[in-house]
Amino acid sequence: MRLLERVLSFAGAGVLFVGLASQAQMIDNTQAPNTAKAGINKSLLDEIGAGRGDVMTPGSSIFIINRDPFRAIRRGRQLFQRKFTRLQGQGANEKDGVGDINNDIAIGAGLSDSCALCHGRPRGSGGAGGNVVTRPDSRDAGHLFGLGLKEMLADEITTDLRATRDLAIAKAQQTKHPVTMKLVSKGVNYGSITANPDGSLDTSKVAGVDTDLRVKPFFAEGSTISIREFVVGALHNEMGMEASADPDLLAASTGGRVVTPSGMVLDGSKDKISPPPAPDDQNGNEVDPAIVDHLEFYLLNYFKPAHYIQNSSTDRGRAVFNKTGCSSCHIPDMTINHDRRVADVETVYDPVNGVFNSLFATASTLYYTKDDGSGNPVLKLPLGNSFVVRDIFTDFKRHDLGANFYERNWDGTMQTMFLTRPLWGVGTTGPYGHDGRSITLNDVILRHGGEAQAARDAFAALKSNDLNNLLAFLNSLVLFPPDDTASNLDPGDPTKNYFPQFGHGSIKLTVLFNDPTDTE
Repeated sequence: MRLLERVLSFAGAGVLFVGLASQAQMIDNTQAPNTAKAGINKSLLDEIGAGRGDVMTPGSSIFIINRDPFRAIRRGRQLFQRKFTRLQGQGANEKDGVGDINNDIAIGAGLSDSCALCHGRPRGSGGAGGNVVTRPDSRDAGHLFGLGLKEMLADEITTDLRATRDLAIAKAQQTKHPVTMKLVSKGVNYGSITANPDGSLDTSKVAGVDTDLRVKPFFAEGSTISIREFVVGALHNEMGMEASADPDLLAASTGGRVVTPSGMVLDGSKDKISPPPAPDDQNGNEVDPAIVDHLEFYLLNYFKPAHYIQNSSTDRGRAVFNKTGCSSCHIPDMTINHDRRVADVETVYDPVNGVFNSLFATASTLYYTKDDGSGNPVLKLPLGNSFVVRDIFTDFKRHDLGANFYERNWDGTMQTMFLTRPLWGVGTTGPYGHDGRSITLNDVILRHGGEAQAARDAFAALKSNDLNNLLAFLNSLVLFPPDDTASNLDPGDPTKNYFPQFGHGSIKLTVLFNDPTDTE
């Protein structure tokens, strides 16, 4: 049954879906009950359930991810918004802020009680807004929209580049002569590599990526491979919560190969995988692997940014964007070969059906069902089809953008190379730059230099009409608050009492649970 048909069938059956729109950070109703009944409905122990388990262990993270995946996404979202308490392991973070920050920059991280404190704008989203202070000149927390798409694209690019490297080695050994091959994936040129007959490599012409050809899509400098490492690191660095028993990172960081519950392959024989932190001195392991499983699955499936008003001005602005050379690094579209998500959400300007923000989201499922004969709910597994990621605007390469973007490190060195930041959502993520130093889009574009000097100069020379159209185009690439964005899952109902505080619509995954009456 198609997603929308299923939603309507639930409504026709008279099922009542209870649950108010939630805040950026959320309290636990079992710890802080309130008359409004706003907040997380399950205790942390209930969210952990039966731990990691497997597909045959009801209540475990693996069971839920594989048999009730939209509950897993929603649970990950509730964990992301959850205000963790000291009794649950929150704080202090890395060495409680004391130590040699020259060699341990995590000492400079801020202390939070939830993921949403740094990633919470727009309201209730995995957006931007925090300042993580991991460099002398600060470091702004980027938004997490489309995070899973970024992980998949970067991983597939890595596979392509390494396949080219291996082919060059095989040809060199076969011909007994050096073989040089271009490193190209998804339309992006990463330089070239030369293989010698003895199996050695000349990587001096590799561009924008480490010489091991691993594309690292996370953090401004491009330093982390996977969502799972990102989650475990953030729990430790920004929240003081130790996922020291994470089985996937323990195995992969010591040379093993694992496939995470979200389908990401971590192979320690090919890549340096970040190990989990040491156990807390008082509490030991503070984060059950099930928590990390749900957070990883949530972020894998997290919505991509929206498109606001598209008109002749934004169309002309897109053309100007290409003409000035911005698209040479900010490449608009890329195709994923094997999509590991179970759903996609397309969010566009719709003043008729949108309520708070004139946006309307259309969700579509990307899974198939399989009855394994166990008597448990059927498996709901990713289709694994190709997917065109539109208007991401990145090339997953590191670039030198000139001295205006350089960043001081605590040890006195300078960070000069930065990953091309995707521009989707850029219209709602100011101030700009990895350090938040640029107040407007105009400022941050003029700040470009180095490899982007020609594009910057072309921008600076634009006539006012072209400039205004270009800025209109960039400002149409927006983030959105899922709880306040009407969708085909919850279109909104203006007849509700106290509309629009009630009945404004939302992207409500609850209707896709196996049991929608059991809310998260």
